[in-house]
Amino acid sequence: MPNPAGLTPPRPWAFLTDAELNLLKPYFTHGGAGRPMHDLRARLDAIFWAVTHNGPWRDLPAEMGPWDTASRQFRRWAHKGVWTHLLKAASRRASPLHPLLHWLCRAFRRAWRILGLEGIRLARRLGLHSALRGPLWMLPDPDLSDQLLPTILARVRACIGRPARVILPILRAARSFHFVVGGRPWVPRALAPP
Repeated sequence: MPNPAGLTPPRPWAFLTDAELNLLKPYFTHGGAGRPMHDLRARLDAIFWAVTHNGPWRDLPAEMGPWDTASRQFRRWAHKGVWTHLLKAASRRASPLHPLLHWLCRAFRRAWRILGLEGIRLARRLGLHSALRGPLWMLPDPDLSDQLLPTILARVRACIGRPARVILPILRAARSFHFVVGGRPWVPRALAPP
């Protein structure tokens, strides 16, 4: 279970057990064009190694296979929503996937460019801050934005045609609103969750 700060207890990398692989297999079914994957375990071991070691994909040990193959497969699964489905399933305490939650949070965090704001929204709603790229105060808040944006826009529209002394404070408030809910353009690596 995540702690109150939303950080999952760290789990060092290890090869997947047979039981863990059997739990994960249904999420990685092959569908569509292309050759089916011949060794799902090796691919998942390589991906989980990469996401738990915080380095570039090129650091993947040679015995785990080509780094570019693991990276490409990781991105394909991110586009298909596999990491999102796994994070949702593992976040339930009674889930048999719960012991893999830390690795799944790390994989979800690594896919943040593909998942975008919906990924941030999901991790915030699940309370899994380990799945986010940085502290909450530095990241966009899509839920707050959805709630407050209509109010801000209504105020700005109401000021059209009014003197500058009335419009400027509202525009300054809108800029501050954007700064708070839009997050920072980048998060220093030192502030990323463990």
